[in-house]
Amino acid sequence: MDINLLIARRVRELRDNQGLSLDALAARSGVSRSNISLIERGESSPTAAVLDKLASALGVALAALFEDKGTPEDAPSPVARVADQPVWTDPGSGYMRRSLSPAAPSPLQLVDVVFPAGQRVAYDSVPHNADIHQQVWMIEGAMKISVGEQHWRLEAGDTLAMRLDRHIVYHNPTRNQARYLVALTTHIQATSRRST
Repeated sequence: MDINLLIARRVRELRDNQGLSLDALAARSGVSRSNISLIERGESSPTAAVLDKLASALGVALAALFEDKGTPEDAPSPVARVADQPVWTDPGSGYMRRSLSPAAPSPLQLVDVVFPAGQRVAYDSVPHNADIHQQVWMIEGAMKISVGEQHWRLEAGDTLAMRLDRHIVYHNPTRNQARYLVALTTHIQATSRRST
């Protein structure tokens, strides 16, 4: 499936499941109604920053926007073949993420990230109604990662655990690409449905 169509379907599903109108999601996320509409029609290639705002407003991890749940008639597979794993490239920074996790329900999600030399991506949003924990394991290269006021430089083999409840910045300060694995879990807190 085309990655923009997959994102379109997931944003629309998550919005519908919460009973949110386009206007309500726009107000909650800070992303314009027209931009959300384009994304939901698969006519826009949103940046990581825009997807972060939408995921946060929907109370899910960014990885949830790349989940391919298949059709309701199909039983979700416990296997994710490499050819079927959704791959997305951020049009702003060029970083590439591959969703590794199978469609079968699991509290754990795995993401493979290739991050270009010299690039930086900032996630400013804090997810609504979700408690998200993440670990980053460096496979190759180096990354500087800031979580709130704390800063770390990770080299190949290093692992960082964090909770996604503060401003996070990923920066590759080197002249070589970096690659890392992200493992995350999400606990959705009870919330009332909104229809506005």
